[in-house]
This record gives sequence, C-alpha cells and structure tokens, in this order.
Amino acid sequence: MNRRDFVKASTAGLAAVSSGGALQAEVHSGGRPAVISSKNGLRATGKAMEMLRQGADTLEAVVAGVNIVEEDPSDQSVGYGGLPNDEGVVQLDASVMHGPTHGAGSVAALEGIKTPSKVAKLVMERTDHVLLVGEGALKFALAMGFREENLLTDESREMWLKWKRELSPEDDWIDPSDRLPRSVTAQEKRQFQKVLSTYGTINCNAVDENGDISGVTTTSGLSYKIPGRVGDSPIIGAGLYVDNEVGACGSTGRGEANLKSCASFMVVEFMRQGLSPEEAGLRVLKRIAENTVEPYLLDEKGRPNFGLLFYAINKKGEFAGVSLWGGRQYAAHDGKVNRLYDAASLYNEVLDA
Repeated sequence: MNRRDFVKASTAGLAAVSSGGALQAEVHSGGRPAVISSKNGLRATGKAMEMLRQGADTLEAVVAGVNIVEEDPSDQSVGYGGLPNDEGVVQLDASVMHGPTHGAGSVAALEGIKTPSKVAKLVMERTDHVLLVGEGALKFALAMGFREENLLTDESREMWLKWKRELSPEDDWIDPSDRLPRSVTAQEKRQFQKVLSTYGTINCNAVDENGDISGVTTTSGLSYKIPGRVGDSPIIGAGLYVDNEVGACGSTGRGEANLKSCASFMVVEFMRQGLSPEEAGLRVLKRIAENTVEPYLLDEKGRPNFGLLFYAINKKGEFAGVSLWGGRQYAAHDGKVNRLYDAASLYNEVLDA
C-alpha cells in the first residue's frame, strides 16, 4: 500500500469510528482474480481460485468450492450432516447468481440432496424459473440425475435428540448420561454434552481476471426450525446478490433480518454509489440495527442480540467481511495467499452466543 492509500484508509477508519463506533478491519487494496467466503469456506476459496486460474467460469468455480463444505458431514450448518428442523428432517436452501448473464437460480426446503448449490445452478440453466421449493425442488433434482439420500448423520441426529430432551423437563425424553453409573468419569459424560444448536451458512463470491463476477450461498438453515421455514440464503437480493458491473455480496447469520431489508442487494447498490465493500457493508448493518425494534431481539443497550455478517467484493477485486459484532473472521484468496481475515464490525464487543 502506498502512502496516499494508507492515509485514505486511515482517515476513513477514523471517521467511521467517530461516527458509529465501528471497528475497521484489514484494508485490502484489490486485484483480480479474488475470492471471498465465510470463515468455514477456506477450502472453498482455495478451490475456486485454482479453477479460476485454469480458466473456469466464475460460477463453476464458486459452486465447486462450496460443494466441498456441502459434502462435509463435520460442518453442521451446510449440506450433508446439517442440523435438521424440529421434526428431525434436514431441509436445505441455496442460491446462485452469474454476473455475465445476470442469471439466477435457487432452491428452498430441499430434502435428500447433499449439494443444493448444484441444483440451484441447474434451475438457472435449465428452467425459466428462479426459485423451486420443497417437493418440486426435489422432483427437479431427481429429474436432473441427483440421488436422494438421508442427510442426517449420527452426530447431527444426537444433537437434535438432545435439543428435544431439553425442551421441557416434563416430557419423557431423558439424557443417556442419566443412566450411567455415578462413578462415570467427567470425560465419559462429556460425550453426551453436545452443543444445543448452531447456525451458519457458506457464501462464496469471486471475480476473475476479466472482471466477471459470480456468487453462491448455501445452508441447512436455522437449526430445529419450523418445517418449511426459509431464510435469506435462497432469496435473490437477501442472502445473495451479484451485479457484474459493480460486485457481489452474500450473507450468513440471522436470515430474517436480511429478508426484511434486502440486505445483499443494498450492499451492492451502495458499492455502485462508490462506497468500498467495507463501507457499504457497515452502512447496511447500521440500518438493520436501527430497524430492529422487537424487544426479544435486543440486548440491554438496545442493540441487536443476533449475529449477522456480509461478504462483499467489487469489480476491482477489493473485498471485505463485515459483522454486526466483533471477533469474527472470513476467508479470502487475493490471488496470492488464501487465508482468514478479521472482519470489520459495527460493534466492537464479541457477541455472547
């Protein structure tokens, strides 16, 4: 970074802190190709960059990247092994956008298919529709040659059962550890103490050396949700938006907040007006915070009590991850190094969750 860029970045950072208390992250000066993803997407950014260097289309690259996570049973927020709804059924959502053609495709509440991002891409390529849901999305996937299978792993099933046990002390569900001898070791008992819930997603956006942009967002959604609940991930403009002349943005976190604000679209529109990816993301987060008024969604200081992150990249290859709360990271490949970066945040504190 030259002196002029350093002074500009420092001045912008001081202005943001003085006006809203936002925490600025590392400044990325841009360059193409570049790929950005959520923290669980470090393998995705690596795979996407590898394919871009081989001349692959940007959408093919980012979908191949997130497929790694969709097929990984250890990531319980996406694809195979994702945490189920409250009936124990894994329902998946995904969306794609292809910048050069302004094409879009998505699926919601899709059951039995590990890689909903691939199905969303085919909705874009093979139909005149944008969004297929539920049984219709499954029938389409089967017609396209996908194989239906059980997506609930042993680990995600145990987490779901633990959630059911702890809903009420009056029901007939018990913890297996209650039947263990009193002499059981702490280590043996800990195997039954699974995390109650988790939520997450993976978003991945890329710009190639020609400036073409694509993005994908895929998720198993909110754990233990009401069957049929659809979050922001498959909704164009909420969980993902791409404009080939401007940039792309995707999101993870509380989908309902994005749905009510068309957040990813708004981030891209602010970038169109000349804001950097970081500035655009922070401005949208500030608006979402101002519009969150439900008491159960606020902390004692009147701030949102949920997590929300954006992953934005512009046509020049500048990128940023921005978060409501501090202490968050994201993955990015700048064409030279694939690593985790610290996200900028609207509030400096780390959210207790």
